[in-house]
Amino acid sequence: MCCFASRCFEKFYIASQVFFLISLLGCFTAKLNADWSDEIKKLAESHDGEVAIAIKNLDTKESFAFRSDVVQATASLIKFPILIELYRQSEAGKVSLDAPITLEAKDKVPGSGILTDHFPDGTQVSLSGIARLMIAFSDNTATNLVLQETGLTGVVATMADMGFPETQVHSKVYRRDDSVAPERSEKYGLGSTTASDMIQLFELLHQRKLVSPESSEEMLKHLAVCDDATKFLRFLPKFTKSFHKTGAVANVRTDAGLLPTSKGMIAFAVLTTKNKDASWGDTNAAEILCGKIGEIVFNEFNPPQETTTSGETPSILSIGSSGEMVEAIQRALNRELATERPLTIDGDFGAMTATALRNFQKKSGLEITGSADSKTWEKLGVIQLEDVAVAAPEMANSEKLTVQPADPLEGVPFVTCKGWLVADGESGKILDRYRSSEKLDIASTTKVMTALLVCELAQKDPRGLDEMITFSKRADETIGSTAALRAGETLSVREALYGLLLPSGNDASIAFAEHFGPRLSPPDSVSSSTTSPTASGEATVQDSVALFVRAMNDKAIQLGMSETHFANPHGLTAKGHQSTCEDLLKIVRTALGCELLREVVGTRQHGCQVTGASGYKRNVLWRNTNQLLETEGYFGMKTGTTDAAGACLISCSRQGNETLIVIVLGASGSPARYSDSRNLHRWGWQLDKAQSRR
Repeated sequence: MCCFASRCFEKFYIASQVFFLISLLGCFTAKLNADWSDEIKKLAESHDGEVAIAIKNLDTKESFAFRSDVVQATASLIKFPILIELYRQSEAGKVSLDAPITLEAKDKVPGSGILTDHFPDGTQVSLSGIARLMIAFSDNTATNLVLQETGLTGVVATMADMGFPETQVHSKVYRRDDSVAPERSEKYGLGSTTASDMIQLFELLHQRKLVSPESSEEMLKHLAVCDDATKFLRFLPKFTKSFHKTGAVANVRTDAGLLPTSKGMIAFAVLTTKNKDASWGDTNAAEILCGKIGEIVFNEFNPPQETTTSGETPSILSIGSSGEMVEAIQRALNRELATERPLTIDGDFGAMTATALRNFQKKSGLEITGSADSKTWEKLGVIQLEDVAVAAPEMANSEKLTVQPADPLEGVPFVTCKGWLVADGESGKILDRYRSSEKLDIASTTKVMTALLVCELAQKDPRGLDEMITFSKRADETIGSTAALRAGETLSVREALYGLLLPSGNDASIAFAEHFGPRLSPPDSVSSSTTSPTASGEATVQDSVALFVRAMNDKAIQLGMSETHFANPHGLTAKGHQSTCEDLLKIVRTALGCELLREVVGTRQHGCQVTGASGYKRNVLWRNTNQLLETEGYFGMKTGTTDAAGACLISCSRQGNETLIVIVLGASGSPARYSDSRNLHRWGWQLDKAQSRR
């Protein structure tokens, strides 16, 4: 009898737990389509690792759960609950999101993110900016800085108060010695949760009930820029909109968030742990599993859209659509609804656009679908594809328009650049010019001087080209265009010249400056440097770059470049780092006298092998950024682009034994610098022939 009672109690207990789980998942009233839910279940069961899944359509209430109440490790997914606690404390006035946070050396930890490797000590970032880095780049240092403000126990307490006691952060990242739950740290690592906890939190976020509507909106903005598309989003169309957070350490891979679809907003959570495949890269089994689940869910809730027979714009637009017609819908909705919070005109049909469309349909007495069909278009009235409304046809047709004078048939070509000149390559005679003596930013055309100094050293001692040059950490971390060599990797000076001039390697320019700086300056330069030398009197790495730049300026003076000043060897924007077209002509003519330099700048692509500090070897390939080399007759010289300088180009062309040099500074864009230069080369050859006939 006791055994019978025990079995009855056991059955009752199991039934009650099942009922509790269903309630916990939001009282789901519908089940997913058996075909694809079975497909997800089979994937989970066949995976070599522990899997927990929860999926819910927040509009239709369709759902799927697989071990969704089992506690699992989170890895960086726990940063979403940390974000919630940050905004809770902000609402309570305990922290200020605008407060500046100072990055110190003791704060930096390894792993994912950008603060540790790319921001110097003393950098100040607002607390909201730190939160953005925590989510967008899963920045570990940023996470610890947020926890420093909120406290570990605050996150745990808030999750427990909300009914999610298994969702916990145990310690700061890489600071397990400070764990507030040592046993859980040992078992789960950084944090723990369940799949059901995660989708309930994301459902509250979607409902704008996490802390407050305003804070929910801000958290959605953070989650929208998460840069990890290797898991749930792996097989989805590029630029699929989502609001999610991922996690990955060794044998743990996780992803949870919100996915807008044409059939409603999907809350999802896929947690995997104890994965046999703990590898890093595109073939990780757990990440592929997440991607396959995401693909199944996406396809189920995004049926093929209705299209016209000609393959033009779909006649019905809904969540997932994009393009100028979506922009037109957004403009029309803003006009018709006149809300305090208008839609962003971004051409992406997301959840916000669907909600606004439903409101309009309700207001207009239409069927509330959240999709734009013919009846909705009719009610919206005349649409506009531009930001500025187009006048009615009768007004446009009656408007009297003025006519400008005809273009002159003589004179220089029309160009976009701020300054230019055309010169004879042999004599240096300037054939024509515009603002050629005006100081302008010159971007990476700077590297012609950098290369010239190196080549002149090689002319004095050709053995210098075979010297091995090692890229430092500073070189590796130099921002902008790159030769893509890593710290500790070594190659010859000769090969490094290609890395400097073809891909316009800023890293290579620093490597050259560090290597050659001391030998390019007079003996007393080190002691008189603005930075301190070492105790032995030898230049430090910082000194070497300064010495190289000093040599660049000395060479400029020697060449008569009186309006030129260099502040660095690469051309990144710096105060006073400017030159003129006329000054650059002097350095170009000097550089063309160097056979090696002519050879390098005329090479379209170049490969070589580099050696790492640990002894490994790898192949690298550089392609020349100068697109004029694709056209016969052009043979160099150098591109350059920064926001301050615009698009710049020094180019050379040849006809027979004659050459032309064209210098373009400040073109409106990369395509424009090439069209400007080609037009000026054509103009220059016409001028040259005209002068030859005289």
